Amino acid sequence: MHRQKPPAAHWLIQGFDGLSKTHEWRIDAHNISEKNLQLLLRALVAKAGLTLDEIVGAHVNRRARLSNGLLHVSRDGPRLRFTCGDNPYFVADYRRAAP
Repeated sequence: MHRQKPPAAHWLIQGFDGLSKTHEWRIDAHNISEKNLQLLLRALVAKAGLTLDEIVGAHVNRRARLSNGLLHVSRDGPRLRFTCGDNPYFVADYRRAAP
């Protein structure tokens, strides 16, 4: 009998438009840093639903007139879970390896 390897620790990344899931990826945790994960979320949100003007506004200083905060990544609670965007939005959730 062949034993299946338990799933490794990974990031579950999901994209949503409203309540509808539009995309999903699993990335092994050792293949992406937390910093690059946040950069990935920002890139996905920008590609999925922002205009060029909105992308520029997301990268200027917060006090600038053009600033909009549309690519802000927030960490939810004590677990490793990050969200970015309003609608569409993306969520990255850390999943531990099965015991």
